[in-house]
Amino acid sequence: MIRTDLGTIDVNAPVPADETERQYYFMAKARAYVNELKEELGRTPTCAVTTFGCQMNAKDSEKLVGILEKIGYQLIETEDADFVIYNTCTVRENANQRVYGRLGVLNGNKRKNPHMKIALCGCMMQEPEVVEKIKTSYRFVDLIFGTHNIFKFAELVCSVFENQSMVIDIWKDTDKIVEDLPAERKYSFKSGVNIMFGCNNFCSYCIVPYVRGRERSRNPKDIIREIEALVADGVVEVMLLGQNVNSYGKNLEEPMSFAELLKEVEKIEGLERIRFMTSHPKDLSDELIEVMKNSKKICRHLHLPLQSGSTRILTAMNRRYTKEQYLALAEKIRKEIPDISITTDIIVGFPGETLEDVEETIDVVKKVQYDNAFTFIYSKRTGTPAAAMENQVPEEVVKEGFDKLLAVVQETARDRAARLQGQTLEALVEERNEQDDTLMTGRLSNNILVHFKGDESLLGKIVKVHLDECHGFYYTGSIVE
Repeated sequence: MIRTDLGTIDVNAPVPADETERQYYFMAKARAYVNELKEELGRTPTCAVTTFGCQMNAKDSEKLVGILEKIGYQLIETEDADFVIYNTCTVRENANQRVYGRLGVLNGNKRKNPHMKIALCGCMMQEPEVVEKIKTSYRFVDLIFGTHNIFKFAELVCSVFENQSMVIDIWKDTDKIVEDLPAERKYSFKSGVNIMFGCNNFCSYCIVPYVRGRERSRNPKDIIREIEALVADGVVEVMLLGQNVNSYGKNLEEPMSFAELLKEVEKIEGLERIRFMTSHPKDLSDELIEVMKNSKKICRHLHLPLQSGSTRILTAMNRRYTKEQYLALAEKIRKEIPDISITTDIIVGFPGETLEDVEETIDVVKKVQYDNAFTFIYSKRTGTPAAAMENQVPEEVVKEGFDKLLAVVQETARDRAARLQGQTLEALVEERNEQDDTLMTGRLSNNILVHFKGDESLLGKIVKVHLDECHGFYYTGSIVE
C-alpha cells in the first residue's frame, strides 16, 4: 500500500525501491524544506506553472502543480512567485523564443527575491543545444529536466534545495511509466488521461519523436482504474491523450487496439463523454470508425491532421499516405458518422512546396469540408530531416500560399458551423464567459463553443442548448429546460 499521507513517511528511513513510493518519500522530504522556507519568509511560499504547447504538456503541468501543492506551495497566477516553472514546447521555433524572452523577465524577479527558484522542463529541454544555451546564458535557472522524468519532480525539488548550483536531469529515453502521483486538475469535471507516450512516426518536419521518445502504451487496466477514480471525483468527460492514439497498444504484452480500449472506457458508469487526440490518418481503422459510430459517449469530433494535400509533399514529409487515401478515409468517416466534426492541422511552406502544392491542399479542404483547421507556417527544427532539405521556400511565397489557404479554411468552417443554427444540442458547461459575466460557455459534442445566459451553478453539467445564432466559429444560444 502506497502511503500518500506525507506525515506518515519517515524521511530518515532508506529510500523505497518502488518508484511511486520513492516519489512520495521525496515529497515528504521536500515538504520539510518548504516548511523551513515558510518559517523564514513568514508566509506560505508561492508557485506558478506556465504551460507552452499541447494537451500532453497541460496534463504534465497538472502533475507539477499537484506535487507543488502537496509539498506546501500555494499556486498563484503571476510570475513573481517563489517557484516558477516553464513547461516548454519545441514544435515551432517561436515557442523557444518566447521562453528565452520570458526568462529575461524572471531574472529581474529573482534579483528582487533571492529565495526564488526557476525550473524549466518539457520538450524544449530535450534538445542538447537548448540546455547548453541555458547553462551559459541563463545561469540563474535552478532546475532543468525533460519529458521522460516528470514523475521525478519531487526528488528534483529536493536536489534544488540541497544544491547551490543548477540541477540538470535529462533522460534521452525511458521505458518507465509512473502515473499514480498527485495532480491538480484545471477543471473538476473534465480531465486529460495519458494512454501512451512518445511517437514512432518520424515525420520529417517533426521534433516530437526526438524529444518525447519511442511509443510506450500504458496498461489498459491502469487507464481504466484512473478514469474510474476521476469519475468518482466528479469528472464527466475525459480526453484520452497520445501523440498518435490510433497506434495505442502495439507494444503491450497483450496487444489491444485503440478501438478496443475505447469500448472498455465506454463501459465506465458515470462517464458521460469521451474525447481523444491525436489521430494519424495512416493508422485510423475501420474498427475505430465503427466504435465511434455506435458509441453513445464518444464525442462527435475527430482531429485528423492532413499537413498537406499534395502527395509529393506528403511523401517528403514521411506521412505515409497519399492525397487520395486521405480523401477516401475522410469520405468513409463522413458517410458512416454524418454528424461528425472533422478538424485538422496543415503546414504551409514545407521545403520544396510550390503554390501548385498549396492548391492541392485547398482542394482537400474544399472536399473534406473541415469544421476547423489549424494552419501553421513551416518551422525549421534543427535535428529533423526537413531542416537539412534544399529548396527552403521564400517567405513571400509562403505568405501568399498561407493567406490563400486560410481564407478557404475560414469560409469552409463558417459554412460548416452555420448548418447547426436552430438545432437543440447538448453542451458541457465549462466556464463563465470572459467577455460577459452574465453568460456561461459550453462545449458541444462536436467541439463548437456556445455562449448562453446562466450562472456558475451550471458548471460541469451537461445541458440542452438551443443554438440561436451562429457567429462564424461559435454560437449564442439559450438553455432549453
